[in-house]
Amino acid sequence: MERIVKCGLTQVHCPYFEEPPGEIKEKMIAKHIPLIEEAGKQGVKILCLQEIFHGPYFCCEQDAKWYATAEAVPGPITERLAEYAKKFKMVLIVPVYEQALAGVYYNTAAVLDADGSYLGKFRKIQIPHTWPGFFEKFYFKPGNLGFPVFETAYGSIGIFICYDRHFPECARVLALKGAEILFNPSATTMGKSHYLWELEQPAQAVANGVFIGANNRVGTEKPWEFGEFYGSSYFVDPRGKFLAKGSRDQDELVTADLDLEQIREVRDGWQFFRDRRPEMYTEICQHLP
Repeated sequence: MERIVKCGLTQVHCPYFEEPPGEIKEKMIAKHIPLIEEAGKQGVKILCLQEIFHGPYFCCEQDAKWYATAEAVPGPITERLAEYAKKFKMVLIVPVYEQALAGVYYNTAAVLDADGSYLGKFRKIQIPHTWPGFFEKFYFKPGNLGFPVFETAYGSIGIFICYDRHFPECARVLALKGAEILFNPSATTMGKSHYLWELEQPAQAVANGVFIGANNRVGTEKPWEFGEFYGSSYFVDPRGKFLAKGSRDQDELVTADLDLEQIREVRDGWQFFRDRRPEMYTEICQHLP
């Protein structure tokens, strides 16, 4: 029996750089609204926006002015977008810059259910700080909420943000906790990680028998221009097959119909979860170098 869920991903360029951070934030929110409305009109049931969708990827510099763009979660953005979730009966994954309290910030994704209600949030677990241009430890504390699975109107979903995708434990924990669709909102540029973009997560989808949706912003962002965000947002099924893929350089809504019954079919064929031996893996939890 089919259980089809139409899902969507956004990939959007941030062209704003001369305005104050607060104005950039408002312009990026406004730039996403037409894509959210288009998703609703197309019948998308679960829509994931890109990592910190309301601004540029400011982590390529270390400047405290960007702290002012953080806000509470739930807060103004989730309240604003809840109206769209309710209007279109659409689950929204909303990645934002979260202020937990004064001076404490997280890279966070909020989840709004199809009636507009707030289901909870995920905080990015692994925080990179690498050259060039990924100075995230200046802006974010490591996430402390673990790996929640959100029971939405249309299925069970899990989230891991950008750099988390390089750690297969994230996808495994979410799948073992019952997530059917994993979402990975990202901001990643050409260079060191590009060849991994279509390698790691299809493999993780296969290893865990889940669907994965991964999105990335597009274009270069002034004034830094430290690298090109290459879009190429996609959905893959539990066999690692690409169901939809976005362009490399265009603002876009990427959608795919996911048949969640395929999860059981694939897992019945590949009994990876049955054949796991967690008692033999204890060394992975030790503090080895």
